[in-house]
Amino acid sequence: MIFSMTGFAVVQRELAEGTLSLELRAVNHRYLDLTVRSPEEVRSFEGMLRERIAAKMARGKIECRIGFNAQAAAGVELVLNRELLQQLVAVAREAGELVPAGGEMRLGELLRWPGVLTQATASSDALNEALQGLLDEALAELAASRGREGEKLKAHLLERIAGMEAIVADVKPRVPQLVTEYEARLKARFLEALSGGDDDRVRQEIVVFAQKIDVDEELSRLGAHFSEIRRILEKGGSVGKKLDFLMQELNREANTLGSKSVSVETSRASIELKVLIEQMREQIQNIE
Repeated sequence: MIFSMTGFAVVQRELAEGTLSLELRAVNHRYLDLTVRSPEEVRSFEGMLRERIAAKMARGKIECRIGFNAQAAAGVELVLNRELLQQLVAVAREAGELVPAGGEMRLGELLRWPGVLTQATASSDALNEALQGLLDEALAELAASRGREGEKLKAHLLERIAGMEAIVADVKPRVPQLVTEYEARLKARFLEALSGGDDDRVRQEIVVFAQKIDVDEELSRLGAHFSEIRRILEKGGSVGKKLDFLMQELNREANTLGSKSVSVETSRASIELKVLIEQMREQIQNIE
């Protein structure tokens, strides 16, 4: 299967301590560029997440977002940070001795101090297991999304290949006749040049003729590239870089065909081929 580098997946799971969510966003990129954003509760698992994502993704800019909403769980248990509270009480007493007129710190103010009261979180093992399960679901959903988009890209590319094959099939049988017609015009020029005794002009015309008539090799190489692209698309996998290289080869042959053109027909064929190649190149940038 051909995979697009563009996709999206979001999954979530209810734990006893809250709701754990995982979101994956993927866009095209030349290499694998992975970003993980997570809350403090699961930050220690970022290394595991990176390894598992990198094992499934070859290219693309990937953003992984983790969310943990403890308030969403029923019967949330509050945990008192005794050590922090004792430190705050000691500091409040010391400050009160230095500034007697400042008043005492009330219990409510102490409890509202960041970190004094926290909500119970899932155990490390439970979070690790839940994250792995969520990541597997998200990767499967992302792969399905990228696969559907990849199949559309594949159909688009095959349609362009068929168009280029039709152009080559139309031009190739006509090349001998086009060359014959060009040769007839060239002979007339030779006769005109010879009648004037201009040997240099004759030699120049012969050189130009020799360079321009040989387009059969370019047409054959184009056909070979078409077959290779079809083979790669059928094989599937991470083929974006291979296809991008073949676009360069196709463009080179199309340019050479245009530079050696001996007629309006071959010039037009060269232009039409380059238009289709550029359309393919744009789509290939999205293929893994």
